[in-house]
Amino acid sequence: MTLQEFFDENRSAALAFSGGVDSAFLLYAGIHYGCDIHAYYVKSEFQPQFELEDAKRLAKELGARMTIIELSVLPYEDVTSNGPRRCYYCKHQIFSRIVAAAQADGYTLLLDGTNASDDAGDRPGMQALRELSVRSPLRECGLTKAEIRRLSREAGLFTWDKPAYACLATRIPTGTPITAEDLIATENAEGLLFDMGFTDFRVRKAGDTAKLQVPEGQLAKVIEMRNEILAGLKPYYKNVTLDLEARA
Repeated sequence: MTLQEFFDENRSAALAFSGGVDSAFLLYAGIHYGCDIHAYYVKSEFQPQFELEDAKRLAKELGARMTIIELSVLPYEDVTSNGPRRCYYCKHQIFSRIVAAAQADGYTLLLDGTNASDDAGDRPGMQALRELSVRSPLRECGLTKAEIRRLSREAGLFTWDKPAYACLATRIPTGTPITAEDLIATENAEGLLFDMGFTDFRVRKAGDTAKLQVPEGQLAKVIEMRNEILAGLKPYYKNVTLDLEARA
């Protein structure tokens, strides 16, 4: 099946929209193939502000309809306890809200941006999507991440080379309770490094320590900017370390 064939069969759909490479291309494709597609973005404490800004920018450039749903995930103990199934409970909350909003707007089909490169397996988050009957056209049509980036570039989407980005909660070790303070520290720390010119990195929490993970080509830059980095991150972390195993 091709994306065109998928949208020929499904002329109306809601899209769980993150502003990332995959859902951005899926939104473009839906519009391109004449689908009545409506994007729904859920803003929680787990999403940094730049993701929302990217989503709004792309929706505007495509002339797409986009609804922003505000959701606090912090009241849900099965999420904030940060157990091995945290992603399941979080996804279930997020996608349930999208389903409700979409149904209120008259949509019965919900799509997401899972692609053929994603290892669906028995991952807790994927289980939540299956339970809510969410369909993944990119995966169904066999489109890999590399192909989606290529097609996005050809379509002129600014997201084509956007680095993969997992939610802020992934910076906190499994089993360590998630707090608003830790999420704010993570977002601010990563925002500072981004402003310094770093890309495709992570600032992970290890107790009261920030562990920096950057691509190999940026390791030297961390050393060069050591003083600036320490000054920027010390308000949030007692210690700052560099992971010498470069981020792939």
